[in-house]
Parts: sequence; structure tokens; C-alpha cells
Amino acid sequence: MLTMVFVQAQTPQQRRANAKFAKDNEARMGKSEEQIKKRVKETPKSPISPIWLILLGFVVFGGIVFEVLSRMFGF
Repeated sequence: MLTMVFVQAQTPQQRRANAKFAKDNEARMGKSEEQIKKRVKETPKSPISPIWLILLGFVVFGGIVFEVLSRMFGF
């Protein structure tokens, strides 16, 4: 009996993900769990998102600019 198997082609995104996974897997070969965990340290994240920092900067510095302009032109 003849059976046909259909295999879908990979998308470029899948290829990149597979290549990254294979590269990471190769780097782990022959290393202990401790060595792997040392390598996979998380980068420290800021407790405040960049959007909130921009908004805070806009409020603070915008207020300063408005105050200076109002004192210069006497509004």
C-alpha cells in the first residue's frame, strides 16, 4: 500500500527559530547544568517601562518649560 506524507515547507521565521535553537543546543553540549545556568543570566530590567519614563519626563520638563515661558512673557 502506498501512503503519501505531505510536509509543509518552513517559513523564514521558523528557519531562524530552528537555527537559533540548534546553535544554543550546540553551545550546551558537554557542559554541566551549573555552567549553563551561569551563562543564561537574565539582563536586569528597569522597574519602570520606557513609556512611563517618557511620560514622566514630558510632565516634569514640559512643566519647567511652560513655567519659564510664562515668567518670560508674563502670561
